[in-house]
Amino acid sequence: MQTQSSRVTTGVQGLDTILSGGLPQGRLYLLEGPPGSGKTTLSLQYLLQGLKNGERCLYVTLSETAEELREVASAHNWSLEGLHLFELGSAEDALGNGRLQSVLHSWEVELDETVKLILAEVERVRPSRVVFDSLSELRLLAQDSLRYRRQILALKQYFAPQSITVFLVDDLTSGADDRDGQLHSLCHGVISLERLTLDFGAARRRLQVQKLRGVNFIAGYHDMAIRTGGLEVFPRLIASDHHAE
Repeated sequence: MQTQSSRVTTGVQGLDTILSGGLPQGRLYLLEGPPGSGKTTLSLQYLLQGLKNGERCLYVTLSETAEELREVASAHNWSLEGLHLFELGSAEDALGNGRLQSVLHSWEVELDETVKLILAEVERVRPSRVVFDSLSELRLLAQDSLRYRRQILALKQYFAPQSITVFLVDDLTSGADDRDGQLHSLCHGVISLERLTLDFGAARRRLQVQKLRGVNFIAGYHDMAIRTGGLEVFPRLIASDHHAE
């Protein structure tokens, strides 16, 4: 059995280099970036790497459908066979036909019941890797920042004793008031993805590890590209690491 000090490889070689070998196992991580920045691609690579290692992996999709995820995988010639998918539609069926009304009139019950269903799926699958995509749905159900923070903290406390390594995906589509740094403080590490539209030429993509407790990672921005086969990350060169012989 792995210890808490064990590393979890992300499935992206360049990112693992930046992370000095990978992420500390059994922690909660935030993967954030605007739509189209590569979060879903990276999340799938992370889980597919787990499958290659013989691990159980769970993708909880609250925004995209399972079919949309399969389309992303197909574009990279990946197979999702063996990956457990839990989508919001499953929660809708379990909550019954009155669910849409409950979203509007009883959001506290809605949030609690949705989280219970998700955790029940975790108990059933018993994964070592989990992706939540995306937090925007939980934020909407929570309605206020305090309840939202308490829910994320509860998830952190639930997963920690089980040594499950979790990606929380945030598409940054909520207002600035919701992103006041509280979520960053709750997570063991934060990885930010960006897609920059330039005046000329192709769009530029880059990645930054904003924080990672207990790891001497390579700070700063790192260029990346999305190609057939997945995300490629190119670690920046640090002059002090390259001495002339």
